Amino acid sequence: MKDAFLDRRALLGSLAALGAWSSGLVHGQSAQSGPSGHLRIGLQKSSTLTTLLRTRGTLEQQLAPLNVKISWHEFTSGLPLLEALNLGNIDVSADVADTVPVFAQAAGAKLTFVAQEAPSPSTQAIVVRADSPIQSLADLKGKRVGFAKAAGVHFLLLAALEKAGLSFKDIEPAYLAPADGRAAFERGAIDAWVVWDPFLAAVQKQSSVRVLADGRQLASYQRYYLAGTAYAQARPDVLRIFFSELQKAGVWVKQHPKDAAALLGPVWGLDAEIVEQANSRRSYEVRAVQPSNMGEQQRIADAFLSEKLLPRRVDALNVPLFKPGA
Repeated sequence: MKDAFLDRRALLGSLAALGAWSSGLVHGQSAQSGPSGHLRIGLQKSSTLTTLLRTRGTLEQQLAPLNVKISWHEFTSGLPLLEALNLGNIDVSADVADTVPVFAQAAGAKLTFVAQEAPSPSTQAIVVRADSPIQSLADLKGKRVGFAKAAGVHFLLLAALEKAGLSFKDIEPAYLAPADGRAAFERGAIDAWVVWDPFLAAVQKQSSVRVLADGRQLASYQRYYLAGTAYAQARPDVLRIFFSELQKAGVWVKQHPKDAAALLGPVWGLDAEIVEQANSRRSYEVRAVQPSNMGEQQRIADAFLSEKLLPRRVDALNVPLFKPGA
């Protein structure tokens, strides 16, 4: 377990490494991007809409007239996904939590915001075991808390600690991907777990847990779809189709919750009932990113900087935004 429980120095070291990679890619990213007839999409297990596009084959159908072929690349969480985007190993990122671009931008990544899902604050939460003595956020002081670094739950934890009059230094962080976090939580290696759907719905259904707090009144939790800036400049026609298909998929999920759960359950290895519960908490409203949305991004960036979790200040207000109607 030693490698799993990284300290703050290890986190900053990984960001420094990402920064070193990005500094060498600023001028070479376009050359490393996929060929014009190839769209490489990165996604996570929790990337619902992109998983639907992949499973149903609708995006391939729409891009066929442009002679664009798609390849799909799965990642454990958002930060390695954007590392791959920054390195030019993929062209487009499926949805990542609002915190993740902040960490990538701090490391110098050249990203364009393609789309945003409207807020879904209740899809992430801090959970404890049902018999845990932890009864309030203040009780997290001195406790070992597991979560995925740079994920939306990371900011939720910061906001929750602030509300309780605590700081990040008051807890013992355990940086864990969702699968490792679930295992550590159930064997008692961590005292609390901060996690998002569908992993949240799964642990609520399959284990005896209590929700200490979710994102409501703490973190709005908006998810973003991004592209490498070089790719966004080269293929806006592809991104317009990608945006349109995401919107259609979002509407379909909300209008056909049981069908969507039946389709996604086997892909995720989860019962349809769990998937349906998770999907009920997500907005799946895909919309264009507006400059006004970046205010929340700046708040997130400043919160991480104040806790010395970012190597430098991020100007989240000055980023390229894709205009799907242009």
